[in-house]
Amino acid sequence: MSAINFKIEQRALGYRERAGTLTTPHGIIRTPAFAPVGTKASVKGILPEQLVKLGAEVVLANTYHLYLQPGENTVKNAGGLGKFMGWQGPTMTDSGGFQVFSLGAAFGKKISKFTRLNLVENKPVNTPSIYDEEIASQHGQLAIIDDEGVSFTSHVDGSLHRFTPERSVEIQHALGADIFFAFDECTAPTEPYEYQKEAMERTHRWAERSLKTHRQNIDANKKQAIFGIAQGGQFDDLRRQSAKAIAEMGFDGFGLGGSFSKKYGDDSLQSALAMLKELPENMPVHGLGIGEPCDLLAAISAGVDIFDCVAATRIGRHSSLYTMRGIIHLRNGEYRNDFSPLDPELAIAGTETFTRAYVSHLVRSGEMLGSIIVSMHNVGFILQLVAGARQAILDGRFDDYRADFVRDYYHGQF
Repeated sequence: MSAINFKIEQRALGYRERAGTLTTPHGIIRTPAFAPVGTKASVKGILPEQLVKLGAEVVLANTYHLYLQPGENTVKNAGGLGKFMGWQGPTMTDSGGFQVFSLGAAFGKKISKFTRLNLVENKPVNTPSIYDEEIASQHGQLAIIDDEGVSFTSHVDGSLHRFTPERSVEIQHALGADIFFAFDECTAPTEPYEYQKEAMERTHRWAERSLKTHRQNIDANKKQAIFGIAQGGQFDDLRRQSAKAIAEMGFDGFGLGGSFSKKYGDDSLQSALAMLKELPENMPVHGLGIGEPCDLLAAISAGVDIFDCVAATRIGRHSSLYTMRGIIHLRNGEYRNDFSPLDPELAIAGTETFTRAYVSHLVRSGEMLGSIIVSMHNVGFILQLVAGARQAILDGRFDDYRADFVRDYYHGQF
């Protein structure tokens, strides 16, 4: 019996977008939902009670980072991830695979699982690799993959460590999140077909081992749910094959892996999202690393239920602000004397009293409050966007909601 229960409340006739409820041991997640990322048991610059006011119902933390600091036993002795970080709602942890593989070929290359299209030259902006700026240090420069697992060096002190599917599950059991993910191999977007197939098959074997390890722990099964992750790079046949295989293994939910490309324009995720057609309709789906506003709406339209992404706080720390009319950069000179609200069309709890001029002053002066305010606004923006999408599905007007947002966000460019 699963530790979670997923119920679909409303689905548009003939479409995959749906509104539902995901019941966990620590509360209900109303889907579609966005999970702010608390990599090290902390959503950067935002207190747990502020997250609640912003509308967050679930947070996601990172297995790799918590394994290294402070160690999974410290979190376990604190009563689990939620109690450790002072968060009373549902929690999730990823497997650590993305960060581990960032230590390999990706090290030092600012590349993500998304490749963005250069609209002038019609070429991908990115070159191969997976990148996570959290591990970019002089120490973490090694990840060696074999069929049993991955050996890697710590980005903290250079010490050697080993993750296997069994070890990843063991760590995540100790962290105690309501939902966690099977260990997988997150490949670079432009790896060739032959390697993507090899990595996908290895991911399937690791998924079976992760699931077996979890099911053998009766106590953990009562408290935690495990999601499997499909891979396959950017190859449609592999992605669908992987989705079908993961769906048939008996996981509690599904993680949308693989790589995504902007070559499809606004519907850039459509090829990857096609793998969802291989899933049972009642299986909850998590979009790993999907967090840009228009990407979120595209994924929701395909039936993705939960999302996580570091983008909101990451760009916030660099003074970039989400607005209903697109992203603005508060370091730009035009905002020095702009006394309008951060977003005149959308008030975010806790940041609604600040002006662009004031926050521009803070970020230009190096005041940490500036990054905090922008990060809070951005997280609140995404949470409101997704909550609005949920209500639009319930009201039967999601297509209009999405079209109106995309038109305004891109200033009518597309």
